[in-house]
Parts: sequence; C-alpha cells; structure tokens
Amino acid sequence: MARFEELRGKRVMVTGAASGIGLATAQRFAKEGAKVFLLDNNAAALDGAMKENSQFASSAVCDVSKESDVMAAFEKMDRELGGIDVLVSNAGISIRSDFVDITLAQWKKVMDINLDGMFLCAREAARRMKDRKDGVILMTASSNGTEGHRWYTDYNASKAGVILLTKSMALELAPNVRVNCVCPGYVLTPMQRAEYTDEMLAQTNEGIPMKRHAEPEEIAALFAFLASDDAKYITGADIRIDGGETAGLYS
Repeated sequence: MARFEELRGKRVMVTGAASGIGLATAQRFAKEGAKVFLLDNNAAALDGAMKENSQFASSAVCDVSKESDVMAAFEKMDRELGGIDVLVSNAGISIRSDFVDITLAQWKKVMDINLDGMFLCAREAARRMKDRKDGVILMTASSNGTEGHRWYTDYNASKAGVILLTKSMALELAPNVRVNCVCPGYVLTPMQRAEYTDEMLAQTNEGIPMKRHAEPEEIAALFAFLASDDAKYITGADIRIDGGETAGLYS
C-alpha cells in the first residue's frame, strides 16, 4: 500500500539492491509506485531479484568501486528511464577482523566499496540533479560510523567518511537537492547472518534496548520517508535507526 503518493513515477536507483537492506528498499519504493533501477555486483543475485519482482523497472550489474561501471550504469538508466530523481546508495561490505590483522588489501577493498563507491554514485546523481535543480540523494552509513566499535575498524572509518560526505554534499547542493544518510545499527541481513552465529546474535540483542535486530524493511521505510515531501526540510542529516543502541549506557 502506497503511503507517499509523490513517489509514484519517481525514478529511483538503489545500489547493493539484490539482497538485504537494498532489496527491501527497492521493494518499498516499487510499492510506492516508483520506477526502480537496481544495481548490484552479484549478477546471479541481481537476476534472481529481477525475476522475483516483476515490478522493478530495470537493472545493471555494477561494481560501485569502478568509475567506468558506475558511469555506464547511470548512462543505462538515462537511456531507459530518462534520468534519476532519487538515489539510494547502499552497497557496502564488512569483514570482521582484529585491527592488527587488517591487511592493506582488506582496508583498500572496504574503502573502495564503502566510501569510493558512495562518492562515485553520489557524484553521478548530483551532476544530473544539479542541472535539473531537483533530486534526493540518500546513503547508507552506520551507527558504527558515529563511535568506536571493536573488530570493524576499516568498516567504521569508511562509514564515518560517508557521514561527512553527506554533510558536505548537502551544503553544496542545497537548496534544490537534498542529501541525507541513514545510520542503521544491527540489521538482520544475509551479511549479518554470515558473520554471526545464533549465540552471537542473541548476545548482541541483549545490548540493544529494543532487544532485537532491525528488519531490512524498517530501514527501507526510513529511506522512503526521507525521499518523500514529508522530509523536504531535512538535509545534511545522519539519522540513527538502531533500537536505542547508541542512546547511552543501557542497564
């Protein structure tokens, strides 16, 4: 059921869209009546998402860390949909490691996807939106980008970069283009499932005031709101959606 009528017909690109938060976000925008263009580096997963969701407009296999891939994907969207109204730049990876065990290759891989990929997609969207004097750019950061966390130093640093990228872009692109990022806490995604055992998930939940992980659809709902006219005075914001995890010491 659509809640934001103004999203009907909007041309929306979602990156990292074949699973998890990205897929849930693509599905939510499609339910709002938007024309959704999916990007993902996993060709098989992307093909599956397209086959299972006939409401999606189109897609492109894309490594967001490669400038040529990103430019080609935006050009395909230009040809097929006539441009872009909303970008949800979501693609990202995390690798659980002790800080002293992080190799330079791992550091660069995380930064290439999580920060360089955000920059490349946001830049291409911004160029188009600035010319039209209209648009919304949304990015997936993380509560990990707002404070220190063990075992994810490279991921944390990349997400902190996304937050400042958001704020700087918002200043430059106002008043016509809004830029915000969402900072999820723990979300029950395939990526989280791959890294955490059931026991680790249960232990983590005990440290969250809401006593559970978020569902991907809850993050998708926030993206839809931020793209809507109800959020037309929100820009430059990093919005936490973490069940109260970072609100303070919980006991």
